[in-house]
Amino acid sequence: MATLPSILQALFLVPLTLLPIINPVGVAPIVIDAAGGDDRVLKRLSRQVAINGWVVIMASMLVGTYVLDMFGISLPVVRVAGGLLVAFSAWTMLTRHEETDEVQTAIAEDASADLTEAEIVRRSFFPITFPLTTGPGCIAAAIALGAQLPRSPLPYLMGAGIAAIGAAITAGLIYLVFRNGGRLMMRLGEVGTLVMMRLMAFVLLCIGIQILWTGWADLNGILVK
Repeated sequence: MATLPSILQALFLVPLTLLPIINPVGVAPIVIDAAGGDDRVLKRLSRQVAINGWVVIMASMLVGTYVLDMFGISLPVVRVAGGLLVAFSAWTMLTRHEETDEVQTAIAEDASADLTEAEIVRRSFFPITFPLTTGPGCIAAAIALGAQLPRSPLPYLMGAGIAAIGAAITAGLIYLVFRNGGRLMMRLGEVGTLVMMRLMAFVLLCIGIQILWTGWADLNGILVK
């Protein structure tokens, strides 16, 4: 029977793993620009992106491994590959200097033009939800998390329910950051934002290594047999 500490650990594993990859603080300026300075549009856009992000995360966790099964890829291999990708993403975040992303630059420049509300809402999925918010790295990490769900029916349902709540927490935090991005960035400042992202990247690196180690242990057990 699952204990309260193990449930809490599983619950917060999803946001702790995905939020550093998603980096909502870094995407927030793009969302704010896309809203064109309209607070009502910003609220609606933030909510829609959060909903879209939750759907992408849940689909990746619950369906991703089965899609990979169609191609004959085993769960331990998914854990190893996902752990490597998560760890690599974290290492890149820890060691990179300030650089401009081409996609984000294009969105920011295009957002400077007058956009209708319908156009902004249309962009809530592409490119704001994907690839800026829940991009390939987030999807790969979500698949790796989904690969750790138990296969037995009852434990799987419990694990999926906990994962859904964890994904909802992640989506809720995305909404709050996007909705209040301007005030948050002003309070943190450039140095504060950088320090926070480095700390989150280090936690992500540890999580990636843990996922990698779990997959390697499973592969090693298969090879020994």
